[in-house]
Amino acid sequence: MRGVTYDTGALVAGERNDRAMWALHAGFLAEEVVPTVPAPVLAEAWRGGGRQASLSRLLAMCEVEDMSEQQARQVGVLAGKAAHDDIVDVAVVEGAARRRDAVVTSNDAHIREIASAANARLHIERV
Repeated sequence: MRGVTYDTGALVAGERNDRAMWALHAGFLAEEVVPTVPAPVLAEAWRGGGRQASLSRLLAMCEVEDMSEQQARQVGVLAGKAAHDDIVDVAVVEGAARRRDAVVTSNDAHIREIASAANARLHIERV
């Protein structure tokens, strides 16, 4: 595994102090793997305020990937191929496939469908 991409379900699990998520996160960091969080994932999970202290702590140890115009176009193309309208899920798969990352998600069915449309073989960890 080269890296790991978190989807919104991973961030929500971290925010809820899910032990399995925090164990996965600690394992990645121990292996010097810095998780990637696509900007659309952050936007979907972030609501602000002190109630997201755990999420802030998780994000402090991640890299948030901005979405360029070129990436946005690639995500749009993949959304069409996958016939999937959740751009956040599609952005997760596009980035993970490009970086050859594993994906941590709570919705492995959608990630697998989109990965199939992208002809990408991704390791998927469910939380």
